[in-house]
Amino acid sequence: MVTPHHPHIALISVHGDPAVDIGKEEAGGQNVYVRHVGEALAGLGWQVDLFTRRTSDDQASIVLHTPRCRTIRLAAGPARFIPRDRIFDYLPTFVEAFLLFQHTQGVTYDLVHTNYWLSSWVGMELKKRQPQLCQVHTYHSLGAVKYQTMEIVPAIAEIRLVVEKTCMEAADRIVATSPQEREHMRSLVSSNGKIDVIPCGTDTGRFGSVDQITARQKLGIDLETQIVLYIGRFDRRKGIETLVRAIGKSKHRQGGKLRLVIGGGSRPGHSDGIERQRIEDIVADLDMKQMTLFSGRISDEELPLHYAAADITVVPSHYEPFGLVAIESMASGTPVVASDVGGLQFTIQPHVTGLLAPPQNAIEFAWAIDQILDDPVWRAKMGQAARQRVEAYFSWRGVAEQLSSLYKLLLKLKFADDDNSEDIQPDDRKASVA
Repeated sequence: MVTPHHPHIALISVHGDPAVDIGKEEAGGQNVYVRHVGEALAGLGWQVDLFTRRTSDDQASIVLHTPRCRTIRLAAGPARFIPRDRIFDYLPTFVEAFLLFQHTQGVTYDLVHTNYWLSSWVGMELKKRQPQLCQVHTYHSLGAVKYQTMEIVPAIAEIRLVVEKTCMEAADRIVATSPQEREHMRSLVSSNGKIDVIPCGTDTGRFGSVDQITARQKLGIDLETQIVLYIGRFDRRKGIETLVRAIGKSKHRQGGKLRLVIGGGSRPGHSDGIERQRIEDIVADLDMKQMTLFSGRISDEELPLHYAAADITVVPSHYEPFGLVAIESMASGTPVVASDVGGLQFTIQPHVTGLLAPPQNAIEFAWAIDQILDDPVWRAKMGQAARQRVEAYFSWRGVAEQLSSLYKLLLKLKFADDDNSEDIQPDDRKASVA
């Protein structure tokens, strides 16, 4: 049973380590989400443990983020990187390791918030062992949407689709990060199940703390240079090729001031390293090597500088259920050009905070990029509006408050007959996210 003042909850992210450096393979928006939600929930009074799979013998088993929030790496399969599509067979071992940790630590988690379909399977298995367990789930990506954009569907697809549908109908609550994602869940996954819309967030103190001139001075970038920025993994579905070809078609390319910065780490020989090489080959074929910088992984300290220094951030993904990069850029006062898909339709207000373009359409992306570069005054105005929108709707604190309210409601319902059911509140503040 939960304790009156500091309830224990677990956020499970099997393949996305919340404590790993962002930008490495399998390290992106989900890792950021789990880490920052966990820390923000801890700030509201919850005791939060973030569970993931150990991928190296050199990794610490436990990483303390704040006094009430830590990442716990469980042994589940070989201690090495395994692509997410090959992890499913190790999930039973992950479940056993989770239960063993509970037993040895003397902790019982009355609520788990699972992230991505792999973790949803873990959560459902845990509920079989502990029937009183509450499960909240965030998909981060839907197989039913993802596979529509893939020429070759992986062998795991059939299992994934079944697990996603089962979770939709079995979990105590599903959290969609945008109205668009909720619509996809209803139309493509299941008409059953309870869904709340709670967006992702960003650190509004960290992003937006520096202006463009200062950021460029610190990074050694000329003030006259036009910077178009991409931040994220090297993955075909991220649409980097579309961006590269769009820059190749931009009319601003002829002026010699346009520069494309592609930020994100890669591992030679792995899928992201192979994709990076493919993108580099396209850059070379288009004679764009002089104007393109592959910056590698950008440190947490320098990331706000890169967003602030840019004129535009581009998110050319084939699909995004939300798109953290977009709101990080918006928080930094930099407008966004993004694919007209999924949650990007929710975070970005066309012609107000940025522009939307059809996915995989280099001509339309080039037009959108040129429209913003053509008018610096409009660009600055959109940047201001973007910052205001993030402050109003997408702070981590506000996201955590909404999740906290949801958790408290579910625990009250689950333990309605318990004498302490009214005392499980870690914080009585209302959610502030619209």
